[in-house]
Amino acid sequence: MSKEWKIYTKTGDKGETSLIGGTRVPKYHNRIEAYGTVDELNSYIGLIRDMSIDDYSKAILVQIQNCLFTLESSLATDPEGKINRELPKVKPADIEVLEKEIDRMNESLPAITSFVLPGGDIISSHCHIARTICRRAERISIKLSTQYPIDENDIKYLNRLSDYLFVLARKFVHERSGNEIPWKADI
Repeated sequence: MSKEWKIYTKTGDKGETSLIGGTRVPKYHNRIEAYGTVDELNSYIGLIRDMSIDDYSKAILVQIQNCLFTLESSLATDPEGKINRELPKVKPADIEVLEKEIDRMNESLPAITSFVLPGGDIISSHCHIARTICRRAERISIKLSTQYPIDENDIKYLNRLSDYLFVLARKFVHERSGNEIPWKADI
């Protein structure tokens, strides 16, 4: 029988937390900001998955959520800490899944000729919010990579995931007869 995790440890009461590897850092540390933002994204994708969407999209979103937990563990790992187990990594195959899904959805969507305004349908709007959280996670991770080694697949995954979420938003707005509004720049 496995040991149950205790939800509270009281070790963070003074504003610090531990990275994987044991290093204690303030809760505002850039690593915490990076994996916390990915966690926010993961939670938001869970919200989209819980909406009235097709089972295939739900299954892909579960796959993405699992990959995001992997990415979070990577961002939470102190490369100089003592790690006594091998952690999973985001693989090129994970990125390829997103690219194939983007291509598959794009086959049934009208060509895009301009930027589109976020919105058009409630589920599409949620996808756009997740996309912007993903872009923030990507920016924070890139910033973190200027200070610490970050696996390049982690940043590639976030970049591709934001593209996936944009196309998923378009898919839902078109499938649900929503209103995709092109951006009209007043020049």
